[in-house]
Amino acid sequence: MTQPTADRPGSITLRPWAEGDDLRLLETWGDPSDPQQHQDRTLLRPSHDGGSGTGANAGAGDGWVRCLVAEDGGVPVAAGVVSTSRVHPKRLWFYAETAAAERNRGIGSMLLNALRAEADVAAEVTGTVELKTRVAVGHEGKVPPGAEATQRFLSGHGFREVQRSRRIVVGPRVLAPPELEEGGLTLEEAATGSVELTQAVAVFYQAVHDWDPAEMTVGRAQQLLLGPQTGASGAVVLRNRPKSDGGTITAFAISYTPERTDDPTDVLIGWDPELAAPDAQFAAGTLLAMLTAQYPVQVEADDAMTALTPMLDQLLATGHARVLLDSRIWATDRSEDREPVWEATTEGAAGPGAEPQADPAELPDPLAGSGVGSAAGPEETDGEREAAPL
Repeated sequence: MTQPTADRPGSITLRPWAEGDDLRLLETWGDPSDPQQHQDRTLLRPSHDGGSGTGANAGAGDGWVRCLVAEDGGVPVAAGVVSTSRVHPKRLWFYAETAAAERNRGIGSMLLNALRAEADVAAEVTGTVELKTRVAVGHEGKVPPGAEATQRFLSGHGFREVQRSRRIVVGPRVLAPPELEEGGLTLEEAATGSVELTQAVAVFYQAVHDWDPAEMTVGRAQQLLLGPQTGASGAVVLRNRPKSDGGTITAFAISYTPERTDDPTDVLIGWDPELAAPDAQFAAGTLLAMLTAQYPVQVEADDAMTALTPMLDQLLATGHARVLLDSRIWATDRSEDREPVWEATTEGAAGPGAEPQADPAELPDPLAGSGVGSAAGPEETDGEREAAPL
């Protein structure tokens, strides 16, 4: 266990994550304020060096993990984690949360500095020291508590915003589906275990993640996006002509809702990235129109998904769609000298919602639990796709 020093808040000590800390911290933190925070709390788990492991650390999917808990007089008040990504090797996931009553004491900076030191030591194992995290900036039309202050904290510690990710509900019968003529466009069901579909998903995922380079193989696509453990319950594909005539997949949709209810079906929509931009937009729009012919759907879209986002923005502007969750992904690039190093004791006491200041001493340290995107709301599926980011 670490002891307080000149650069740490008095009475605060750090120790590794231990069994039962999730429940102890829940007593201090309270319930999550939004689905993003709910999901990101699942990143907090025992430290792990990678490999198969045993006991609490079992599972190659754990990768490399370092997780620390901050205690004040023996009471857990904050926690933070850095971990390797299963698909994106350029950056480590980072998440930290401090109890509301304990913010602005430098605890968040203490955790971040300690975790960065761990990442530096393990750089030869992980292959990177860069971090990424996400912040929910909107939930059901409201700004989550601490979102603005969290973004100021990240900006002051060398992070920059690199992506926007939204979960959007599209209402039924708002798009006119095209007429399907014999020998032309064909909509058909596909098995989630289909090799052809899995290949299409892997190629699509790789193409829309230039901003965070991916290593999405067919095997990983099946494990992380299509396998039973992900909650994937069905899929449809749009072909440019019937398969029997050599038709290929131009767009696909995967459902993560096991049964039809009145709630929007959670779907992942993708397309062939080799299509020209107008053709990709047509394919994605056609499939979305067919999916919403009778029922609403929920889709997740990063701004990098340029064949889908313009149409979603139009639907939002006309009131035919609504944003459930609006998140921002922030990342570091230490090679560009973006991150100043400040002593934790110099942080001021500006609270959530305060205006940002140029002086680092006046930056708040809330880490309000909006850590840094992915599937349906945590309360909607228990699959692997929801449990941790890719």
